[in-house]
Amino acid sequence: MTLRILIADDHAMFRSGLRAIIETQPDFHCVADVADGRAAVAEIARLRPDVAILDVRMPKLDGITATETALADPANRTRILVLTTFDTDQYVYRALAAGASGFLLKSLPPEELVAAIRIAARGDALVDPSVTRRLVARFTASLAPTETHSHPTQLDSLTPREKEVFVLVATGYSNTEIASQLYIGDETVKTHVSRILSKLGLRDRVHAVVYAHHHRLVT
Repeated sequence: MTLRILIADDHAMFRSGLRAIIETQPDFHCVADVADGRAAVAEIARLRPDVAILDVRMPKLDGITATETALADPANRTRILVLTTFDTDQYVYRALAAGASGFLLKSLPPEELVAAIRIAARGDALVDPSVTRRLVARFTASLAPTETHSHPTQLDSLTPREKEVFVLVATGYSNTEIASQLYIGDETVKTHVSRILSKLGLRDRVHAVVYAHHHRLVT
């Protein structure tokens, strides 16, 4: 299976470098590279790539607004990764809350970029869990409204075991780590995670982390 990938960044040299890395993989195909957020939204709607990589800072439409716009279409199954510089970008949380599957640091080594794209395409793991936890916690504290302390009624549909698994997922544990901590098999963890995402209406594990922090279920 070939993964179809779109790149959106306003720096031509960076786009070229990113495309060159992507094209080294026999099962990757870069379907388009564009220079602004508006073009990114249009091409995502037209081409329906498996993964789109969007820079936060772009002309015409920034990467966060582009993410929100693209994923507002419930039929769009494209996984979006947001490019960030971590220390200076203040609104990554919004992109994650909108349904982005994670983010990439611009300093990421090529092999980690390739791995991150594969992870996003699978939709079953966080992209760099430690950094994701730090960013989500940081931005949730400053951006989430005070009413998010209320108990979400959807949580009542989870079994006690699913709630245990959900908290561990939200804390950034991998399936293997959860299995070890709860003394259950990896496949059992995968089943629990799939049911949790379905019951809570969440897109993927990254969205689960955002949801948990947004509702102050983890600190």
